[in-house]
Amino acid sequence: MFIGYHASHEQLAPSELLSSVQLAERVGFHGAMCSDHLAPWGVAQGHSGYAWSWLGAALALTRFGFGVVTAPGQRYHPAVAAQAIATLAEMFPGRFWAALGSGELVNEHVTGDPWPEKGERDRRLDESASVIRRLLHGERVDHDGAVRVHDARVWSLPTAPPLLVGAAISPGTAERVAAWADGLITTGTDASALADAIGAYRAAGGRGEVSLQVHVSIARTADDAAALARDQWRHGAVTRVSPWDVAQPEDFDRLAAESDADPAESVIAGAEPHEIADRVRALCAGVDRVYLHHIGKDQRRFVEEDAPALIAALEEGS
Repeated sequence: MFIGYHASHEQLAPSELLSSVQLAERVGFHGAMCSDHLAPWGVAQGHSGYAWSWLGAALALTRFGFGVVTAPGQRYHPAVAAQAIATLAEMFPGRFWAALGSGELVNEHVTGDPWPEKGERDRRLDESASVIRRLLHGERVDHDGAVRVHDARVWSLPTAPPLLVGAAISPGTAERVAAWADGLITTGTDASALADAIGAYRAAGGRGEVSLQVHVSIARTADDAAALARDQWRHGAVTRVSPWDVAQPEDFDRLAAESDADPAESVIAGAEPHEIADRVRALCAGVDRVYLHHIGKDQRRFVEEDAPALIAALEEGS
């Protein structure tokens, strides 16, 4: 099994995260990924560096591959997204992929444009993905629909276009992105829900690899791991409203405080790497790549002390 490291811009300063991902490569992770956010999900997380600047540095200072989950269409015009993707893929051939999603209000509201309903966001994503793919293949593109593009082209292109992966959690979205995606990336800790999403993607003709991002909390004791989740991953308790429609970190904190759900239930929490590995493996039916995200801010301790045993246990059972 491919075992990757998720670099959380929402929890660490970019400089510290850069050191963490270099260390992650040294201890045996096979690759890395990050999300492209403008804001964190909670005030306690406290960071949100610019993923594209950071990715250039991270790729230059490591040898393994990287991916990013990004949302073209509102904060990024698809032609701008295509240029960013092409530049990294040209500088680091075969080492970069991009996953495209429909976005979250916490990141996109800053443009001042109205936040569309999910159906419109999906149409915007489909059109943006088509525009980006055409631009990465060297076409000149005009488009007038949910997004508008006027005679755009990307001048600095990679030798081979990178993979454009579809980001989806629900079966409906997974089915939809199958029409254009080179692979699927999803997240969650419910094996049944994950199987439904992966099954919908494959049933719709979805090609390529399936990647799973898993949030874990490892601490000295199980109680400490649960407490860490309640501090750093409290937005996991936001279940009564769509988390994609929440505008500010403070709003996530307020909604989590009003919820009866336990944030610790939204992550895999525990003290023993082998136990964590067993629980991760139980989610991986139909999964080709798993990216592990330890939700604590002390990434050095996780990477140096816990990750080697966690990687070994996952490799042993694969």
